[in-house]
Formats: sequence, structure tokens, C-alpha cells
Amino acid sequence: MTNPIISPQQMLERVVRFSDVKQHPIPLMFIDSVLPRHQRLNFSIIGDTASENPDFMPMLKQPHKFQIGMVSAPPKSGPAYHTHEYVEMFMPLSGKWRFYWGNDPKGEPEGEVILDRWDMISFPPYLYRGLENVSRTHAWLFAVLDPHDVYRFKDPIWAPHVLEQAEAFQFRADERGKMIKPDNYDQVHAELLGTLTKGMKAGDAADKASKKTSKAVTSRALSKPKKRVPARRVTKPGKAVKPGKAVKSGKMPTAGQAKRKAAKRG
Repeated sequence: MTNPIISPQQMLERVVRFSDVKQHPIPLMFIDSVLPRHQRLNFSIIGDTASENPDFMPMLKQPHKFQIGMVSAPPKSGPAYHTHEYVEMFMPLSGKWRFYWGNDPKGEPEGEVILDRWDMISFPPYLYRGLENVSRTHAWLFAVLDPHDVYRFKDPIWAPHVLEQAEAFQFRADERGKMIKPDNYDQVHAELLGTLTKGMKAGDAADKASKKTSKAVTSRALSKPKKRVPARRVTKPGKAVKPGKAVKSGKMPTAGQAKRKAAKRG
């Protein structure tokens, strides 16, 4: 079997820069994206990443046996309660994120955990999950999904209350999982895009400033010379001489000299 020859240009076409990713946000990738506390920017890197909105455009179009997406969300916001027929993994890239889960879509969550930057959580198929940014500013999230076909069945599978809330905003999906856009879609899209993009930029600036401050503090701590403490010197057993005090030098007295000197003092 002969391995295919990959040209340098072909490899460069597989490079995705974060600065480019941020130029392709999707504010209404899912029907829950219009809901308060679930509004966010989604980014498709590889594959459809379960998008209900057919307007998604992945950054890498080459076939892969996995899918990758990213999320930028304001504080107290994130994907609503849902599940998939496949594995879904999340990794916070900035801030802190709360993940909660349960088996009953109509019941209360059965567990939760708060993850920091670069922590990871993997959800098995059919377990309902939700997540939210619990930081003070916009935060980023990285997601990896199993490969799956798009628009062949409902995906994501939303909890009933999420469907009801989205329907109140006239957002819903058909039986294949494709978004049915309301008449005011363009207006809602423009408003969310402007608000969330502004918040994303402010959050990135705050994160950058925090890293710069942390780096400066660490640099000063490493460059600051340590204060040398002079050792205490001992002239007689059990008696220490304070640093800087001179110590008389000379020969040690003999036993007889010491005895005569003591007698004179007496």
C-alpha cells in the first residue's frame, strides 16, 4: 500500500488559527440559543457539531472521524438541558464552568461539578446534561463529539421544558433536527451577534490582562534577590554572638592561667 503524498499547501489548509475562529461566530446554532441564560456564540471547527442551524460552516472541511466545536458564553449562560445518541466531551479553555446531569429529562439534575481551565468531562450517550459559565466574564469552551450524520434525526434531544421555552420564542426544529426559522430570525440574529461579540471581546481582553498581571508577579518573584541572613557564631558552648559583633582572637588560656585569673577576680 502506497501512502498518499501530502503537499505543504495541503497541510497549511488544515491549520486553524484562533484569531480566524473568532471571525465566524454563530449566535443561533441551536433553538435554545435564543433563551435567556442560554445565549452564546458557537463555532464549528470540524463537522456540524450537532447544529440545528443549516447556516453552520466548519473551519476544516476535510473528513474526520470526530467533530470539534467551541463556545463563548457570557456569565450564567450555556447550553440548556439536552442529550445525544453519542459521546460528547467538554474542556474549558478559560474561566470556570458548571456541568450538571441526570437521567430523567423531566426531573432535577442528579449531579454536578465545576471545572477550571483545561479540566475535562465526558458525557455518555443518552445522559442529559447542561452547562453554564460561572465566571465573571465571557469564557471559552472546547467540545469534541463522536462522528454522526447531520439532519437524519432530532439532535440534540432537548428536555421537554427547553422545547416549550424555545417554542415561546417561535424557535423549533423539524423531525430531522433542522431549525425552522421564525419570521424575525434575521433581527434576533443581528441583535444577539452584536451583544455577544462585544461581550466576547471584553472577556478576551480581561483574560489577557489577568494573564499579563500573573506573569509580571511571577517574574518579579523570581528576579527578587533573597536577603542573606548572617549566621550566628559561637564563642563558648551555649553562648551565641550576635551578627556583626567582633570576636576577640588569640590563644586559648591554659588551665593554670585561667585559675590564677579567677583567683584575682575573687
